[in-house]
Amino acid sequence: MKMANPGSPEQMRESQQQNMQPMPTSTLVGMMATLLIMMVVVSFRSEIGGALNVVFQYVDFNGEYPVLTLVIAGLIMITLSTTVRSLLSDPIAMAKSQHLQSEYNAEMRKARTENNLYKLKKLQDLQPQMMSASMEQSTKQMKLMPVTMVFVIPIYAWIWFFVSNTVSPEMLIINMPWGDANLNDMLLNFMPVWIIIYTLISLPIGQLENKIINFFLFKRRLAKLDKGEA
Repeated sequence: MKMANPGSPEQMRESQQQNMQPMPTSTLVGMMATLLIMMVVVSFRSEIGGALNVVFQYVDFNGEYPVLTLVIAGLIMITLSTTVRSLLSDPIAMAKSQHLQSEYNAEMRKARTENNLYKLKKLQDLQPQMMSASMEQSTKQMKLMPVTMVFVIPIYAWIWFFVSNTVSPEMLIINMPWGDANLNDMLLNFMPVWIIIYTLISLPIGQLENKIINFFLFKRRLAKLDKGEA
């Protein structure tokens, strides 16, 4: 029987199929918990949005500056979720895992370029360990998702409440690079414009805040390790 060469696409596919692991139960529980939170918030978004309006009314500017309100709401949501996620995770373990994965991928590329079959075989033997470590990190992140969704999804409910009840019809029209847009207009018949704008605002802010918070937590953790603290 003809065997595929180490590092060949056929060998890589065979190795991946052999090393595939079932999704951990904790990951499934996290996904189900997140889905449950979403269903509850969607079902009671008017009540949840109205309750949160007691606090968020101070940043709605009576609906006169809807985009500014979306920016502030995005800052609040991202700050809360990023802070909670960072405090509940281990920045040292995450950095170590990312570094090992990066080094492994670099060595794999180098071995393929050099057609070093012996090295490719050794790296493929390590693949189950790398996949297990990657799955472990993904599982830890999935466990945190329901916690962060407790902050994220209700804020979406408040934004829906804000756009539907606070912003006047004429203020729903905003200027975009491609022209005027109504915040309540539907894209692809199911997604309102305000979700797109809110997401575009939140994503870059979230990436920046995540790097800043993780940097300081990483430094604090390293300082503790230098002092011999757990």
